[in-house]
Amino acid sequence: MTAPRQSTRNATTATVIAADPAANEFLTFRLGGEEYGIEILKVQEIRRYDTITHIANSPDYIKGVINLRGIIVPIIDMRIKFNLSHIAYDQFSVMIILTVADRVMGILVDGVSDVITLADEQVRPAPGLGSVIHTDYITGLGTVDERMLILIDIEKLMCCSDIGLIVQDVN
Repeated sequence: MTAPRQSTRNATTATVIAADPAANEFLTFRLGGEEYGIEILKVQEIRRYDTITHIANSPDYIKGVINLRGIIVPIIDMRIKFNLSHIAYDQFSVMIILTVADRVMGILVDGVSDVITLADEQVRPAPGLGSVIHTDYITGLGTVDERMLILIDIEKLMCCSDIGLIVQDVN
């Protein structure tokens, strides 16, 4: 028997702890009119948008850094990374704090939807879009009722050459 997922929430932060690592659980979030999903086991916490310290000469999509209990955490603006229109950040904008390859980093998104579990038959492979669009970090498309989720391998996204926040070891 697996323990139930525990979630603690207050006005500024939420900590999500997954109970079953074998489950296909995803934290879903919104960017523009689309919904995305990332593996829940990568999520450390969810924080509302707060002041971010800008770092000079950093790429546009690196919004800056925050001090999270003594850890300096880079924050990536996913709207800029995915070439979406810019919006003003508001009370619905959130930072998802992730642990990827033993490094803490955050992504800024329009809002968090929920945590869902997808059965294998609910996940379809990502479509081949040729060499024009870089989609190596898209693991598939999930369907829940009438909703379609773009499932992202956040580790691949953070390791890709244009972000480069995580360096993968090559043996």
